[in-house]
Amino acid sequence: MAKSVNKVILLGNVGKDPEIRATPNGAIIASFSLATTDRTKDQAGNWTDKTEWHNLVAFQRTAEIIRDYVKKGSKLYVEGKIQTRSWDDKNTGEKKYRTEIIVNDLSLLSGRGEGESGGYSRSSGASSYNQSSTAQDDLSQSAEISDDDIPF
Repeated sequence: MAKSVNKVILLGNVGKDPEIRATPNGAIIASFSLATTDRTKDQAGNWTDKTEWHNLVAFQRTAEIIRDYVKKGSKLYVEGKIQTRSWDDKNTGEKKYRTEIIVNDLSLLSGRGEGESGGYSRSSGASSYNQSSTAQDDLSQSAEISDDDIPF
């Protein structure tokens, strides 16, 4: 079988506060939307922005980070994979579909003035509903860089 790749990279802003829920067995799930904008020139030479909204889902430790640090307007860098799920509507019996980005890696890019942690990065190896935590996460959370640390 030929090799295939399912990888998504997004840089954008959170559209509304994330929705946090837990499964009956205690797994945390975060759902939220992320807006990305593409700027192009029209035929008259005017710039126009086209915003695309993406549905994102995160699990376990990544969902906890989102719960604690992400809010409407937060700027995020996200890596993940596309997944489409389907179900039968309980009322109509109609088949419904939803395409989502399953978050594997997350970096918070909003500054402290916006109520964010200012550069915290969460990276994990993820399967569809299972994400593992690493010791590197704790190190990256405690290692903050200020403007004074940058040599230029």
